[in-house]
Amino acid sequence: MSDPVSVITGGEGDFAKEISSHLKSSGYIVHAPGRRELDVRSAAAVEAWFSKLERVDLLVNNAGITGDALLARQNPEGWGDVIDTNLKGTHLCMQQAAITMLRQHDGHIINIGSYSALHPPVGQTAYAASKAGLIGLTKSYARELGKRNIRCNCVLPGFLETKMTAKVCEEARVTALKRHALGRFNTVNDAAEFVAFLAKSENISGQVFQLDSRA
Repeated sequence: MSDPVSVITGGEGDFAKEISSHLKSSGYIVHAPGRRELDVRSAAAVEAWFSKLERVDLLVNNAGITGDALLARQNPEGWGDVIDTNLKGTHLCMQQAAITMLRQHDGHIINIGSYSALHPPVGQTAYAASKAGLIGLTKSYARELGKRNIRCNCVLPGFLETKMTAKVCEEARVTALKRHALGRFNTVNDAAEFVAFLAKSENISGQVFQLDSRA
């Protein structure tokens, strides 16, 4: 057999790069398009991009934005961009990858979610809603595609030190850390290592994995 093929959306992010490194070490051919290469919000763009691939063994939906705003200041455009990127975009990529995976009778989709889906902080309504929807999306796809040996799981990596979280103020960082029973955040390396482990798992589907110590 040839080397398995993986796709990581949002490929320019720190977490995506770490996942890519781990997958390559596991023998995967990795495609990691950034937003300029693959705009997940566009159905036409997603279909065109995936049509170039003859095989997809693993899809990691990592593309996402935050768009934080208090309810009174949340404008429709900002709300729409978050939902379109995080939820609609994930669905579009899952749909296209599934077409190829159904032909293969094999495949794995891993969606990168967030703890905010379970316990949203103030000011993250759109982000939390999109990530909560991701859990339902994951479980729905898992049930529908399981008979064709396609697995779908969701990973909540926890607070990671990346470019996305660099703008978080120190007060919010300290408050978040206090909620961790172990008194420390997860690391980008450990979270990526888990994704690579899960990717190789043949008998896990429809599950949500929280990778930190918040109860």
